[in-house]
Amino acid sequence: MRKILLATALLALTGAAQATPITFFGEDPVTAGVLGPNSAAARASFLSNLTGVGNEDFESFTIGDSAPLALTFPGSTTSLTADLTGTGSIDTAGSGNPGRFATSGVNFWETSTGSFGINFANAISAFGFNGIDIGDFVTNQLTLTLTDSSGGTSSLAVPHSLNIGNSDNATLFFGFYDTATTYTSIAFTNAGGGDVFAFDDMVIGDRGQITPNGDVPEPSILALLGLGLAGIGLQRRKLKA
Repeated sequence: MRKILLATALLALTGAAQATPITFFGEDPVTAGVLGPNSAAARASFLSNLTGVGNEDFESFTIGDSAPLALTFPGSTTSLTADLTGTGSIDTAGSGNPGRFATSGVNFWETSTGSFGINFANAISAFGFNGIDIGDFVTNQLTLTLTDSSGGTSSLAVPHSLNIGNSDNATLFFGFYDTATTYTSIAFTNAGGGDVFAFDDMVIGDRGQITPNGDVPEPSILALLGLGLAGIGLQRRKLKA
């Protein structure tokens, strides 16, 4: 019975640990026109959990191209296709956009304080992006609304700073992977304030491309597991007595 209880507890705790996406975030409020070190470190950490993924740098598009944009990424068994929809257009460095620039190449996706989204023809389990000039003239966080394969929705808030200087060249990276749930769309609700933002180097991955590099349960989960084991041990001593 004790073995059954222990196995049940472990399964429950494992399920709790995997019930939500594992997120990665780094921010550099002031940079010199490149992806900052904190952002780059968060991106590298995110990518270390994936294999065989592609990167959308928007270099194949033309300045002024607007949604819908067709995106294609390599998957574990087949290509992953998606449509970027909503407000925004392709822009390039040096076209009169203070604070906004590409983090690779010269092109990026530029959008105002509206919303845009990505609809996936193949369900995905990982997504990440570089954000540029996000956090100035805004009063709320950038939010991602995820629609899963069963039609349910959940939200992830990007914890960027607010009221960053307009010419500070701020960068951030935000990404997640989820080994328990697949997603069919992601909607971006940009922070309020009437500003314009840039996005670049988007990464999409399916479940087969997630190869966790040693992520461990949250401390709270470990604590619960320890209490559970302690309780079983105490019960065993009482039985022996």
